[in-house]
Amino acid sequence: MTHLAGIDVDADPRITGEYLRQIPGGPGALTLVGVVHDHPASTYRTQRVIKELDPTVLALELPPISIPLFEEYAATERSPPVFGGEMSAAIQAAAPNTAVGIDRPTGGFFQRLGRELLQERPPAETVRNVLSNTLSTTKHALLCRVAAILAARTSIRLEVDSPIAYDIDWTDSPEDQALDERKQVRRSRSFMNAFRTSNRSRASQLEDAAREADMATRLLALREQEDVVAVVGISHLDSLTERLDAGTNAV
Repeated sequence: MTHLAGIDVDADPRITGEYLRQIPGGPGALTLVGVVHDHPASTYRTQRVIKELDPTVLALELPPISIPLFEEYAATERSPPVFGGEMSAAIQAAAPNTAVGIDRPTGGFFQRLGRELLQERPPAETVRNVLSNTLSTTKHALLCRVAAILAARTSIRLEVDSPIAYDIDWTDSPEDQALDERKQVRRSRSFMNAFRTSNRSRASQLEDAAREADMATRLLALREQEDVVAVVGISHLDSLTERLDAGTNAV
């Protein structure tokens, strides 16, 4: 059996090194957990890693202002929670008051995105796509914040995002869950390559570059004093790992 700093991998097909990264160096340990959003295999992996490592900080690919909503989702006896997918499941598995959001919109993200656009000077249509995506994600983050305020003051729980439906669920075997998760990863990559226009692809690349740079900077700062587990989409896992490795070696 192989190990990743205290995590037994390969004992369960959903817990493999394929979707886990540990960044060497730094005062605190830094572990990345890659996920397919709302997938049962990813949710299981997230909770298992967090329970085994018991991090001081839980960093989530969520806007900071969205964290209170997912904390509301996590405040239930049901495990995993009904709402919020692997993100609320992560909060439920972690120690109280350890969750932080590291995704856009943040001031650092907007600064980095502005620099990317000034340096790249992409076509006008690409810029429009970038601004449209940024506006949409900012509106969604604000909606999460409003929903959290409403949930804290009333008994109303708003489902901001409908869970993604998959061909498998918790009743299926770990092997079937892991197999379906890999199928979803391949399908997502094929879909993006086949159906995105060049302008939309470039807009997504520019936005992701700013997002990942900002997330890497935040994670490196967090690990200066604490042990951190970060839950991020699988599509960001490799590039974020490269940025973190480079940042660690530069220190």
